[in-house]
Amino acid sequence: MLYKSTPFFIARRYFTEQRGNTFMSIFKTIFLLIIGLIPISIFSIFIFITGKGTKKYQEVINKIFGQNLIQMLSNISMIGVGVGAGALIIILSIFNGLEDLTRGLYSTYNPELKISATIGKSFEGDSILIEKIKNTEHITAVTKVIEDDAFLQYAGSSMRVVIKGVSSNYNEQYPLDKVLVSGENKIETENNVMRALIGIGVMHQLSISLQDQFKALVFNYPKKHIPVGLNPEGALNRKSVLPGGVLAIEQAFDSKYVIVPIEFTQDLLDYGNKITALEIKVDNPNNILDVQNQLKNLVGEDFKVLTADEQQASVLRAVKIERLFVFLGFIFILAVVSFNVFFSLAMLAIEKQKDIAIFFSMGAGKNFVRKIFFYEGCIIALTGATFGLLISFIIVFIQQEFGVIPLGVPSSIVDAYPVKIKAMDFLYTGLVVVSLTLVASYIPARNAAKTVIHEQV
Repeated sequence: MLYKSTPFFIARRYFTEQRGNTFMSIFKTIFLLIIGLIPISIFSIFIFITGKGTKKYQEVINKIFGQNLIQMLSNISMIGVGVGAGALIIILSIFNGLEDLTRGLYSTYNPELKISATIGKSFEGDSILIEKIKNTEHITAVTKVIEDDAFLQYAGSSMRVVIKGVSSNYNEQYPLDKVLVSGENKIETENNVMRALIGIGVMHQLSISLQDQFKALVFNYPKKHIPVGLNPEGALNRKSVLPGGVLAIEQAFDSKYVIVPIEFTQDLLDYGNKITALEIKVDNPNNILDVQNQLKNLVGEDFKVLTADEQQASVLRAVKIERLFVFLGFIFILAVVSFNVFFSLAMLAIEKQKDIAIFFSMGAGKNFVRKIFFYEGCIIALTGATFGLLISFIIVFIQQEFGVIPLGVPSSIVDAYPVKIKAMDFLYTGLVVVSLTLVASYIPARNAAKTVIHEQV
């Protein structure tokens, strides 16, 4: 085992020797790293290329910085690996938070499951099929939907919108009460008067007032199979409805959506018994995939059954691709940082040539020496990575629980940067650090094992 290995104890001795028995040297290195990184790097590269003893160069470093060169390089290596690993965890946690925030926003107005036609945008609302779907295990609500583009006019202003007609049980599907900023969450009053729920972007663009009950929303939609001719308005279906409430969910919704009763859209769009989708509510999120498979078998190949993530696949895919490229970018940064481990071990191998010669004279093999420097590299990198991961965990946990770092955008839907801790991020980051450390330790360990005894006597 590693902890029972003699090379490990020797490597640990070299490591503690470099720390000077105090962590003050590490804090000192942070300051020196800022002002002396370039001269330190030049010294390190020059010594590595020449392969000469480090004594006279260490004297120069001690006079300038008051620290041993190898001690300084080792501290820089630890700090670099720790900062790189910690920064990677923080960035990945932010992307995790953004992904969850995006998913949560879309789940406000997207159903857990959606059935739509594979070909075309509408299909017959077969009552027998709908009844079978309602009777499927774990399904608690089925909402009929008609969704299409329409032209909306209000008090002399106009714009293109997406009109979404929903059946009366729409409130079982969408938690709209928490995103209602004005008016009531009703699309039909007690007197069977139809109302519309509008996105806040639509309200601002058309200057809609909920208090003015004398101005209605007028929807226009082309009549089927009727040419425009000399009278364009005669080729349009036109229906009006009063605004009843304003929703603020997400820009893509707020800037174009209007929710109305499904009967309103049936008349406006001449859909008859046709619908564009069936939206499904499941009793438990853990049952969504099982219900999806049951519905696929029930409705056949003429329909597609999509989960909430699949309905917004392009948006979530974009977030995941950005996350992947950030991860690859930080791997490159960690690879650059690992050069510090490489130079630190290279300097140590030059300084400890006499010790290596003594090991050989005592009967140690080349593998023994290689292990010493492998373990030394692992100790340096893993010590830095451990502290980096621990500090990043504390930072992300505090932000996740208390939101101490504000987003700084007054109109934002969240006050603080969204973050989320995932154990797999720590695992992947640890594997990357270990892999890069092994690669960075290989050449110094190999060169140390090539030490010639008689040249050190």
